[in-house]
Amino acid sequence: MGICFVRIIKQSTLAKFSAVNPKAKPALTRWVTLVKAAKWSSMNEVQVTVPGVVVLNGERARFEIAGGNFRLIVSFSFRHQIAFIKFIGSHAEYDKVDALTVAKY
Repeated sequence: MGICFVRIIKQSTLAKFSAVNPKAKPALTRWVTLVKAAKWSSMNEVQVTVPGVVVLNGERARFEIAGGNFRLIVSFSFRHQIAFIKFIGSHAEYDKVDALTVAKY
């Protein structure tokens, strides 16, 4: 009961994205399962758990979804064990945003 797990804020965004992009659904389901079970205290721990993640700064990371067809930007509050969904979209959509400041959701 005292175990902390990462909460995902705006997980509904991922469900809506999966409904429109069914190719992303299995990968997003795996990502959600992985993150919810994590107890990360730094980006280094994220990198160890998720090879291929791109750390953008001390709190933001970019994940490749569905073999790199989509990109997911997440901001972490390690102290509070929260992952905030900031962006999910195609590479073309990703290229139009500033990954360090985007807050689409």
